Amino acid sequence: MNRDDRLASLLDMVVARDHVQVEDVVSELSVSPATARRYLDSLAAQQLVVRTRGGARMQPSSGDLPLRYKAARHSAQKARIAVAAAHLVQPGQVVAINGGTTTTEVARELAVHTGLRDSGQPVTVVTNAVNIAGELAVRAHLRVVVTGGVVRAQSYELTGPLADLLLGQVEIDTLFLGVNGLDADAGACAHDDGEASIAASLAARSARVVVVADSSKLGHRAFARIVPAAQIDAVITDDRADQSVVASLRGAGIEVTLV
Repeated sequence: MNRDDRLASLLDMVVARDHVQVEDVVSELSVSPATARRYLDSLAAQQLVVRTRGGARMQPSSGDLPLRYKAARHSAQKARIAVAAAHLVQPGQVVAINGGTTTTEVARELAVHTGLRDSGQPVTVVTNAVNIAGELAVRAHLRVVVTGGVVRAQSYELTGPLADLLLGQVEIDTLFLGVNGLDADAGACAHDDGEASIAASLAARSARVVVVADSSKLGHRAFARIVPAAQIDAVITDDRADQSVVASLRGAGIEVTLV
Protein backbone atom coordinates (compact mmCIF):
# COMPACT_ATOMS: atom_id res chain seq x y z
CA MET A 1 0.00 0.00 0.00
CA ASN A 2 1.51 3.33 -1.06
CA ARG A 3 1.18 6.70 0.67
CA ASP A 4 -1.88 7.80 -1.31
CA ASP A 5 -3.65 4.51 -0.56
CA ARG A 6 -2.87 4.89 3.15
CA LEU A 7 -4.15 8.47 3.19
CA ALA A 8 -7.38 7.36 1.50
CA SER A 9 -7.76 4.48 3.99
CA LEU A 10 -7.08 6.83 6.89
CA LEU A 11 -9.70 9.27 5.67
CA ASP A 12 -12.18 6.41 5.40
CA MET A 13 -11.39 5.49 9.01
CA VAL A 14 -12.06 9.01 10.25
CA VAL A 15 -15.33 9.27 8.32
CA ALA A 16 -16.53 5.89 9.57
CA ARG A 17 -15.65 6.50 13.24
CA ASP A 18 -15.86 10.29 13.50
CA HIS A 19 -12.63 10.27 15.53
CA VAL A 20 -9.38 8.25 15.48
CA GLN A 21 -6.32 8.15 17.70
CA VAL A 22 -2.73 7.87 16.52
CA GLU A 23 -2.63 4.40 18.05
CA ASP A 24 -5.51 3.31 15.81
CA VAL A 25 -3.65 4.50 12.72
CA VAL A 26 -0.45 2.74 13.77
CA SER A 27 -2.29 -0.53 14.34
CA GLU A 28 -4.48 -0.59 11.24
CA LEU A 29 -2.14 0.93 8.66
CA SER A 30 1.08 -0.66 10.00
CA VAL A 31 2.98 2.62 10.19
CA SER A 32 5.08 4.27 12.88
CA PRO A 33 3.56 6.83 15.28
CA ALA A 34 5.57 9.59 13.58
CA THR A 35 4.24 8.58 10.16
CA ALA A 36 0.68 8.37 11.51
CA ARG A 37 0.96 11.91 12.84
CA ARG A 38 2.34 13.15 9.50
CA TYR A 39 -0.59 11.54 7.67
CA LEU A 40 -3.08 13.19 10.01
CA ASP A 41 -1.29 16.53 9.60
CA SER A 42 -1.46 16.12 5.79
CA LEU A 43 -5.22 15.54 5.85
CA ALA A 44 -5.69 18.43 8.26
CA ALA A 45 -3.71 20.74 5.97
CA GLN A 46 -6.20 19.89 3.21
CA GLN A 47 -9.07 20.67 5.61
CA LEU A 48 -10.33 17.09 5.39
CA VAL A 49 -9.98 16.40 9.12
CA VAL A 50 -9.54 18.44 12.28
CA ARG A 51 -6.52 17.56 14.41
CA THR A 52 -7.20 16.81 18.07
CA ARG A 53 -4.90 15.91 20.94
CA GLY A 54 -3.49 12.52 19.97
CA GLY A 55 -5.63 12.06 16.86
CA ALA A 56 -8.13 13.69 14.52
CA ARG A 57 -11.87 14.05 14.04
CA MET A 58 -14.06 14.38 10.99
CA GLN A 59 -14.65 17.71 9.32
CA PRO A 60 -18.40 18.42 9.03
CA SER A 61 -18.08 18.23 5.23
CA SER A 62 -15.87 15.12 5.06
CA GLY A 63 -18.78 12.76 4.53
CA ASP A 64 -18.65 13.85 0.89
CA LEU A 65 -15.03 13.13 0.09
CA PRO A 66 -13.09 14.89 -2.68
CA LEU A 67 -13.10 13.08 -6.00
CA ARG A 68 -9.39 12.26 -5.84
CA TYR A 69 -9.94 10.20 -2.68
CA LYS A 70 -12.95 8.36 -4.07
CA ALA A 71 -11.33 7.32 -7.34
CA ALA A 72 -9.38 4.38 -5.95
CA ARG A 73 -12.42 2.77 -4.34
CA HIS A 74 -13.92 -0.24 -6.12
CA SER A 75 -11.94 0.64 -9.26
CA ALA A 76 -12.31 -2.79 -10.91
CA GLN A 77 -16.06 -2.76 -10.43
CA LYS A 78 -16.34 0.77 -11.81
CA ALA A 79 -14.38 -0.23 -14.91
CA ARG A 80 -16.79 -3.12 -15.60
CA ILE A 81 -19.79 -0.86 -15.05
CA ALA A 82 -18.33 1.66 -17.49
CA VAL A 83 -17.90 -0.93 -20.24
CA ALA A 84 -21.51 -2.08 -19.86
CA ALA A 85 -22.76 1.50 -19.91
CA ALA A 86 -20.80 2.45 -23.03
CA HIS A 87 -22.35 -0.46 -24.92
CA LEU A 88 -25.77 1.18 -24.47
CA VAL A 89 -24.75 4.20 -26.54
CA GLN A 90 -25.37 4.31 -30.28
CA PRO A 91 -23.58 6.56 -32.80
CA GLY A 92 -25.21 9.96 -33.14
CA GLN A 93 -27.00 9.86 -29.80
CA VAL A 94 -27.03 12.54 -27.11
CA VAL A 95 -25.93 11.36 -23.69
CA ALA A 96 -25.59 13.21 -20.41
CA ILE A 97 -23.11 12.46 -17.63
CA ASN A 98 -23.00 14.08 -14.21
CA GLY A 99 -19.93 14.12 -12.00
CA GLY A 100 -18.44 11.29 -10.00
CA THR A 101 -15.82 8.56 -10.19
CA THR A 102 -18.06 5.96 -11.85
CA THR A 103 -19.41 8.41 -14.39
CA THR A 104 -15.85 9.53 -15.13
CA GLU A 105 -15.03 5.92 -15.97
CA VAL A 106 -18.08 5.82 -18.26
CA ALA A 107 -16.81 8.95 -20.03
CA ARG A 108 -13.37 7.38 -20.49
CA GLU A 109 -14.96 4.27 -21.97
CA LEU A 110 -16.95 6.40 -24.45
CA ALA A 111 -13.66 8.03 -25.44
CA VAL A 112 -12.08 4.74 -26.54
CA HIS A 113 -15.15 2.76 -27.68
CA THR A 114 -14.29 1.62 -31.21
CA GLY A 115 -17.92 1.28 -32.27
CA LEU A 116 -18.44 4.97 -31.58
CA ARG A 117 -15.02 6.19 -32.64
CA ASP A 118 -15.20 4.64 -36.09
CA SER A 119 -18.87 5.31 -36.83
CA GLY A 120 -18.55 8.73 -38.43
CA GLN A 121 -21.55 9.93 -36.38
CA PRO A 122 -20.42 11.98 -33.37
CA VAL A 123 -21.98 11.33 -29.98
CA THR A 124 -22.95 14.48 -28.12
CA VAL A 125 -22.04 14.45 -24.42
CA VAL A 126 -23.74 16.94 -22.11
CA THR A 127 -22.00 17.22 -18.74
CA ASN A 128 -21.73 19.48 -15.73
CA ALA A 129 -18.37 17.95 -14.73
CA VAL A 130 -15.38 19.98 -15.85
CA ASN A 131 -12.96 17.05 -15.44
CA ILE A 132 -15.08 14.93 -17.78
CA ALA A 133 -15.34 17.76 -20.31
CA GLY A 134 -11.57 18.22 -20.23
CA GLU A 135 -10.89 14.54 -20.89
CA LEU A 136 -13.39 14.26 -23.74
CA ALA A 137 -12.75 17.57 -25.49
CA VAL A 138 -9.90 16.16 -27.59
CA ARG A 139 -11.92 13.20 -28.90
CA ALA A 140 -13.02 13.86 -32.48
CA HIS A 141 -15.97 11.44 -32.29
CA LEU A 142 -17.44 13.20 -29.25
CA ARG A 143 -19.12 16.62 -29.22
CA VAL A 144 -18.92 18.00 -25.69
CA VAL A 145 -21.48 20.42 -24.29
CA VAL A 146 -20.84 21.86 -20.82
CA THR A 147 -23.53 23.34 -18.58
CA GLY A 148 -22.96 26.68 -16.94
CA GLY A 149 -22.48 27.12 -13.21
CA VAL A 150 -19.95 27.44 -10.44
CA VAL A 151 -17.38 24.66 -9.91
CA ARG A 152 -17.70 22.66 -6.71
CA ALA A 153 -14.12 21.79 -5.76
CA GLN A 154 -14.86 18.40 -4.18
CA SER A 155 -16.49 16.91 -7.28
CA TYR A 156 -15.50 19.25 -10.16
CA GLU A 157 -19.21 19.66 -10.89
CA LEU A 158 -20.81 22.89 -12.06
CA THR A 159 -23.82 23.83 -9.94
CA GLY A 160 -26.19 26.76 -9.67
CA PRO A 161 -28.90 28.45 -11.74
CA LEU A 162 -26.71 29.21 -14.77
CA ALA A 163 -27.09 25.58 -15.85
CA ASP A 164 -30.82 26.11 -16.35
CA LEU A 165 -30.10 28.36 -19.33
CA LEU A 166 -28.76 25.35 -21.22
CA LEU A 167 -30.72 22.48 -19.76
CA GLY A 168 -34.06 23.97 -20.69
CA GLN A 169 -33.04 23.86 -24.36
CA VAL A 170 -31.69 20.33 -24.87
CA GLU A 171 -33.12 16.84 -25.40
CA ILE A 172 -31.09 13.88 -24.16
CA ASP A 173 -31.35 10.22 -25.13
CA THR A 174 -29.64 8.68 -22.09
CA LEU A 175 -28.42 10.07 -18.79
CA PHE A 176 -25.71 8.11 -17.00
CA LEU A 177 -26.37 9.13 -13.43
CA GLY A 178 -23.81 8.88 -10.66
CA VAL A 179 -25.22 8.79 -7.13
CA ASN A 180 -24.16 8.70 -3.50
CA GLY A 181 -27.08 6.48 -2.52
CA LEU A 182 -29.81 4.43 -4.15
CA ASP A 183 -32.74 2.41 -2.86
CA ALA A 184 -36.24 1.60 -4.01
CA ASP A 185 -37.92 3.89 -1.48
CA ALA A 186 -35.69 6.97 -1.51
CA GLY A 187 -34.66 6.75 -5.15
CA ALA A 188 -31.32 8.22 -6.27
CA CYS A 189 -29.62 10.61 -3.83
CA ALA A 190 -26.60 12.88 -3.54
CA HIS A 191 -24.80 14.42 -0.57
CA ASP A 192 -24.91 17.92 -2.05
CA ASP A 193 -28.23 19.60 -2.86
CA GLY A 194 -26.71 21.69 -5.65
CA GLU A 195 -25.38 18.63 -7.43
CA ALA A 196 -28.72 16.87 -6.90
CA SER A 197 -30.57 19.78 -8.49
CA ILE A 198 -28.45 19.75 -11.65
CA ALA A 199 -28.70 15.96 -11.91
CA ALA A 200 -32.48 16.19 -11.54
CA SER A 201 -32.60 18.73 -14.37
CA LEU A 202 -30.55 16.40 -16.57
CA ALA A 203 -32.91 13.54 -15.73
CA ALA A 204 -35.95 15.65 -16.62
CA ARG A 205 -34.54 16.22 -20.13
CA SER A 206 -33.59 12.56 -20.68
CA ALA A 207 -35.59 9.84 -22.38
CA ARG A 208 -33.76 7.19 -20.34
CA VAL A 209 -32.10 7.42 -16.93
CA VAL A 210 -29.43 4.82 -16.16
CA VAL A 211 -27.85 4.85 -12.71
CA VAL A 212 -24.21 3.73 -12.75
CA ALA A 213 -23.06 2.88 -9.24
CA ASP A 214 -20.92 0.28 -7.53
CA SER A 215 -22.64 -1.95 -5.00
CA SER A 216 -21.48 0.12 -2.00
CA LYS A 217 -24.02 2.79 -2.97
CA LEU A 218 -27.02 0.44 -3.11
CA GLY A 219 -29.34 0.31 -0.13
CA HIS A 220 -28.08 3.66 1.17
CA ARG A 221 -29.50 7.16 1.21
CA ALA A 222 -27.95 10.61 1.08
CA PHE A 223 -29.14 14.09 1.96
CA ALA A 224 -30.70 15.28 -1.30
CA ARG A 225 -32.96 13.27 -3.59
CA ILE A 226 -32.15 13.45 -7.30
CA VAL A 227 -35.07 11.45 -8.66
CA PRO A 228 -37.50 8.90 -7.22
CA ALA A 229 -37.22 5.27 -8.25
CA ALA A 230 -40.12 5.72 -10.66
CA GLN A 231 -37.94 7.95 -12.84
CA ILE A 232 -35.06 5.47 -13.05
CA ASP A 233 -35.12 3.11 -16.03
CA ALA A 234 -32.06 1.00 -15.32
CA VAL A 235 -29.19 0.43 -12.91
CA ILE A 236 -25.77 -0.95 -13.78
CA THR A 237 -23.86 -2.18 -10.74
CA ASP A 238 -21.38 -4.87 -9.79
CA ASP A 239 -22.08 -8.46 -8.83
CA ARG A 240 -21.34 -7.83 -5.14
CA ALA A 241 -24.68 -6.05 -4.79
CA ASP A 242 -26.95 -7.14 -1.96
CA GLN A 243 -29.53 -9.41 -3.59
CA SER A 244 -32.34 -8.12 -1.41
CA VAL A 245 -31.64 -4.57 -2.58
CA VAL A 246 -31.46 -5.75 -6.18
CA ALA A 247 -34.81 -7.51 -5.76
CA SER A 248 -36.41 -4.37 -4.33
CA LEU A 249 -35.14 -2.28 -7.24
CA ARG A 250 -36.44 -4.80 -9.75
CA GLY A 251 -39.71 -4.87 -7.86
CA ALA A 252 -39.93 -1.12 -8.40
CA GLY A 253 -39.76 -1.72 -12.16
CA ILE A 254 -36.07 -0.93 -12.61
CA GLU A 255 -33.92 -3.05 -14.90
CA VAL A 256 -30.81 -4.06 -12.93
CA THR A 257 -27.67 -5.29 -14.68
CA LEU A 258 -24.92 -6.95 -12.60
CA VAL A 259 -21.39 -6.97 -14.05
